[in-house]
Amino acid sequence: MTPARTFIASAIACLLFGPNCEAAAPLQHAQAPGFYRIMLGDLEITALLDGTHPFPVHEVMTRNEAAADGSRRAVRLSDARPGESESRLAAERLAAPVEGSINAFLINTGSKLVLIDSGAGSLYGDCCGHLIENLIAAGYRPEQVDEVYLTHLHADHVGGIAPHGKVAFPNAIVRVSQNDLDYWLDPKSEDEAPEFLKPMFEGDRASLKPYLDSGRLLPFQQGAELSPGIRAIPTFGHTPGHTSYEVTSGPHRLLVWGDLVHVAPIQFPDPAVTVTYDSDPLAAEVKRVAAFSDAARTDTWIAAAHIAFPGLGHIRATGGRFEWIPANYTTVLRR
Repeated sequence: MTPARTFIASAIACLLFGPNCEAAAPLQHAQAPGFYRIMLGDLEITALLDGTHPFPVHEVMTRNEAAADGSRRAVRLSDARPGESESRLAAERLAAPVEGSINAFLINTGSKLVLIDSGAGSLYGDCCGHLIENLIAAGYRPEQVDEVYLTHLHADHVGGIAPHGKVAFPNAIVRVSQNDLDYWLDPKSEDEAPEFLKPMFEGDRASLKPYLDSGRLLPFQQGAELSPGIRAIPTFGHTPGHTSYEVTSGPHRLLVWGDLVHVAPIQFPDPAVTVTYDSDPLAAEVKRVAAFSDAARTDTWIAAAHIAFPGLGHIRATGGRFEWIPANYTTVLRR
């Protein structure tokens, strides 16, 4: 049918059907707000999405392999196990680069509002920095956040506390491991760091400065109970002070584990896979395997920074390997 005849046909249809004849609805080009809730005993846990970005699997994923001298060291995964990343991704209908989530988690204890990690803020560009709008969509305001606990000081975890250098949480105290703070604020560490990590130091300084200047940056020692039911668990390896947070309510337990996993389809079946961002790849592998084993044995909830949003689920051990079981979506919140 010619364009003219198509127009005439449409006009006749509108005359015949009157108010029911409307133009096609425009495409929306947007997802729903990025928040999702579960109950952990008496605590309300809200996952918040900061954004998603392409994760360059082939460039940054490594594997701890045995060397000729008997030691183990990280080598590029594509060299150590050619085709492994491609096959594991393909099994999940994925391909590199994988679109990775940046998740943070809000813990409402009833008396305190604690945010664990803050997303990238303005440090990753337009892909990210959506945590505040999703927090508001979830029914909260930034000024209601009492404390922010950071798993570590990589840009996609710290940047959200002060996008463009402006305080995002005006009433919050920021807590971070003393080990991580010492490393990332040390000029010597910056001088000795590989080139791809150097921008992290500048981003850390800009993000932490307003809280440091106002006396609201409080480092902690590992193992400390930071709030009733929330304890810092040392999981060093990804960074010198990388920390996971154990959250408990009665018999219920959740581990907010930061960056123990970056690409789930690759690292669950093969925990020896590491990333170039790990400061100590061997330690990172040890902590990952320990966390997998413990969570599978104890039925612990996991809140993961880089597993597909909302990053909440459990771990199963079967057939000599680990598997991720994502939370079943529900609109009903039960204690």
